[in-house]
Amino acid sequence: MNVSYVIKKEVPPFEQFAALHEASGLHKSKKGNYTKEQLFEAAANSWFRVGIYDNEQLIAFGRMISDGIYQALICDVMVDPTYQNKGLGKQIIQELLTKCKESGIESIQLFAAKGKHHFYKKLGFQEREEDAPGMSLVM
Repeated sequence: MNVSYVIKKEVPPFEQFAALHEASGLHKSKKGNYTKEQLFEAAANSWFRVGIYDNEQLIAFGRMISDGIYQALICDVMVDPTYQNKGLGKQIIQELLTKCKESGIESIQLFAAKGKHHFYKKLGFQEREEDAPGMSLVM
């Protein structure tokens, strides 16, 4: 990773978060009608979050929600398209998994954007068993 990249484990500036959310295309995969402000608040309310910056500009981000004991859910992993294929997404996942390991969390789930499951498989994630599928409800 380029030495000018800086990892920060804090809430990013709203404008940078909104811009990355838009540039990464992640907003298109959201179900529901959420404003940029609401999505930012969700990130701010997360159990853990990590961002990667290039000269103070947010270029990658990921977050987790968790009970802090045994369950964690990774969501909203995004990388600016101009910085993709440089290992930043992998770095975000590694930071999130390190936090889980430090907290003793062994059960880690994630939501993957459409077409990204191969990326997560390379990092050791497995699809749920056919007889134990995940489910969702959008109200």
